[in-house]
Amino acid sequence: MFKGKKVAFYTLGCKLNFSETSTISRQLLDLGFIKSEFNDGADLFVINTCSVTENANKECRRIIRKAKKTSPNSTVIITGCYAQLKPESISSIEGVDMVVGANEKFNIPKLLKNFSYKSTEIHGCSINNLDYFSSFSLQDRTRSFLKIQDGCDYPCTYCTIPLARGKSRSDNISNIVKNAKKIADNGIKEIVLTGVNIGDFKENNKRFIDLIKELDKVDGIERYRISSIEPNLITDEIIDFVKNSKKFMPHFHIPLQSGSDNILRLMKRRYNTKLYHEKIKKIKDEIPNVCIGADVIVGFPNEDELEFNKTLNFIKNLNISYLHVFSYSDRDNTESNLIENKVPNYVKSERSKILRQLSLKKKRTFYEYNINSERPVLFESKNSDGYIYGYTDNYIRVKAIWSKELVDNIINCKLEKIDDGLIVRAKALIKMPKVLHQ
Repeated sequence: MFKGKKVAFYTLGCKLNFSETSTISRQLLDLGFIKSEFNDGADLFVINTCSVTENANKECRRIIRKAKKTSPNSTVIITGCYAQLKPESISSIEGVDMVVGANEKFNIPKLLKNFSYKSTEIHGCSINNLDYFSSFSLQDRTRSFLKIQDGCDYPCTYCTIPLARGKSRSDNISNIVKNAKKIADNGIKEIVLTGVNIGDFKENNKRFIDLIKELDKVDGIERYRISSIEPNLITDEIIDFVKNSKKFMPHFHIPLQSGSDNILRLMKRRYNTKLYHEKIKKIKDEIPNVCIGADVIVGFPNEDELEFNKTLNFIKNLNISYLHVFSYSDRDNTESNLIENKVPNYVKSERSKILRQLSLKKKRTFYEYNINSERPVLFESKNSDGYIYGYTDNYIRVKAIWSKELVDNIINCKLEKIDDGLIVRAKALIKMPKVLHQ
């Protein structure tokens, strides 16, 4: 029925979405579909959406138009968080054939077999009693995104994720370990642990620390990264484990959202600036070369000039390596949508620019600190104008002179200088690295 037909995918949003898209992709390839690049056209397009910002919603509509322009007779399926939150709205968009909610996204092969092609169908958009579905990515041989947890119980006033993904629920450790072994069997060296709130992982009386101790034992995987973890969930035990582990990389991404305690209270975040600062200091004291990233939201309601400057000054004095900056946007059915004293868009834009410039300064300072040091680099596979790219253990983006022997290998390199675009020039310290896969 589907053998030889082309399918293309487009993923918006987080690493969790990428892991789930990859799983859906493998399901459809098992049906006989042939994977195609999005711009090359396809018989079927699957668009996995995000709902974090209004821009993500607009991008979804743009991608739908692009798909239909590329392949006018194609079938378009929309899934992901936006599909869960706004199924009726999405179903009315010209060109959409099927809207698939959170509990049905991994049943797309079955839904396709029964699809009538007569009208737009909506499937599985109740948020109650959601199941847990394992997923991981196998897009390339360098790294994989492995889902360990889904949903969230936190009450952040700006966030739609609990509405889109439901309550916090976790995979079990044995299944996660089994999936990690499958990833290793595909020759992949690095796993990025993903979820909505991975620090909230729980299986009976076992927690996140128990999970990472088990993953540390998996043969074939040489690197793990903790994608994002709430500051209140980073325990001293986790920090100590990462410090002493050869597989868990010195790299944390810790959401901040605001450097103003007043704004943090309005957001209903579960920490204050004092706790956040103490966590960063603890990590840097224990792991001096660690890379620490942070998320920050600008323009939250009631963020006047004084409150923004609190955030700016707090981050200036914070020993972190980079920022992800987001402009606040009102989201339906959230508490913050009802808060008055909205910040004008032009103000949010200016504040975003200021924080992004600060992020570049932070990253350059961190890179400069590491120049002339030796760090292990996991190289990727592409030859880009005679260079090959990769990341150090502490998440510095590097490039080295292309060599086939470097592909998908971890090589000790000397970090020599910072090139344009904040890429560090690296020199491989061995002439003939061991080829780990053919």
